[in-house]
Amino acid sequence: MNWLALASLALGAFFFLAGTVGLLRFPDVHSRLHALTKADNVGLGFLLFGLALEVGSPLVGAKLFVIWCLVLLASASVSHVIARAALRRGVEPWQR
Repeated sequence: MNWLALASLALGAFFFLAGTVGLLRFPDVHSRLHALTKADNVGLGFLLFGLALEVGSPLVGAKLFVIWCLVLLASASVSHVIARAALRRGVEPWQR
């Protein structure tokens, strides 16, 4: 296994773990959504980059990049819908 691919996969796993910790530790739905969408999008990017390096095919790498772009769009849209629904139900963002 290529060292760059291995480092990318490990970094992706770290970002997924950080997003999970944010999900468990943050106080409200808005903070949790922020932690999950940011960390998971970056983590998925690193994982797919590592997979593309390991496969070595430019066509597979392009497909993985398209998948990542679609996930970026979908996660932003879904997070917005969830946050909007929470606001409509009266869940206010956490204030210090």
